[in-house]
Amino acid sequence: MKPIRILVVGCGNMGASHAKAYHDFEEFEIVGLVSRGESKVKLNEFLGADYQLFGSFDEALSKTKPDAVCISTYPDTHEEYAVKALENGAHVFIEKPLADTVLGAQRVVDTAVRMNKKLVVGYILRHHPSWIRFIEEAREIGTPLVFRMNLNQQSQGYMWDVHRNLMKSLSPIVDCGVHYIDVMCQMTDALPVAVSAIGARLTDQIPSTNYNYGQLQLRFDDGSVGWYEAGWGPMISQTAFFVKDVIGPKGSVSIIAREASKEGNSDSVESHTKTESIRVHHAALDSDNEFIHKDQWIDLADEPDHQELCNREQRFFLNAIKQDLDLSKSMQDAVYSLKIAMACDESVKTGQIIQL
Repeated sequence: MKPIRILVVGCGNMGASHAKAYHDFEEFEIVGLVSRGESKVKLNEFLGADYQLFGSFDEALSKTKPDAVCISTYPDTHEEYAVKALENGAHVFIEKPLADTVLGAQRVVDTAVRMNKKLVVGYILRHHPSWIRFIEEAREIGTPLVFRMNLNQQSQGYMWDVHRNLMKSLSPIVDCGVHYIDVMCQMTDALPVAVSAIGARLTDQIPSTNYNYGQLQLRFDDGSVGWYEAGWGPMISQTAFFVKDVIGPKGSVSIIAREASKEGNSDSVESHTKTESIRVHHAALDSDNEFIHKDQWIDLADEPDHQELCNREQRFFLNAIKQDLDLSKSMQDAVYSLKIAMACDESVKTGQIIQL
């Protein structure tokens, strides 16, 4: 079969990783690299290729007429680029969040359905075997559940530039929070019913309407509760980097990432998906109130690095196109997690509990 001709839009961290997957897979053919700056030139050099380079998405879309488009730009362009790509007959892989508004995200989904094209959102944790196991184990410890998760990043240099640019359109608890809200919703069949959130602006290097530290809290209709915390910037505590923990009546399940959480790793993209070990704790007691079972340590042999995770995402995108997979649930899940995250953002700015 002919390779899928794909246009890569956005050539930073994620765009470069996706482009490497396309470059290495014979089932794809890159027809162009698009970015506003010099990242496309550096990516071309990194790949050892001579792909067409464009500074304008519209020009690239018109000239290359791709079968598919990969969008890894800043969130404020996601809706516009995705809709244009879909309406020009291309399948779309798009980094999270799907858009910078809930209405925009739903418009992208509706366009994909109307045009009968595949839309895959880059929820990378859905393709990580250890996170899949983490979710499976969490579903075995009863309900209600308590979710404790964070991803605080002590960013500097290039990553501080990236984070400041992201905060021109979204807060950390929206941009990163959609991942972990999605994980919470996979761990329970209960429905989120209310959210509250707090935030703090710890630097004047971001828009006055935004904040670079936030914490959200969710309540579910079965009594489950959860919090997620995210902060970006040179002032963020390294100690606060990594918590991935779920507690239920029968015990708890935790991701223990000894190496990923070491000094200096919090702004590393590689460390954000590291699991290394899953610790399962059983709450059952004997007649002397002593634990019956020792904690179980699950060390999974399949621990893909960041590039391999991106490869797996693109294999899924390929299969979605070739096998005509039904993506309706995953598309609506992406809208739903964004809706919850945006409600948390509203709670920060209004000081109110938001009913879902």
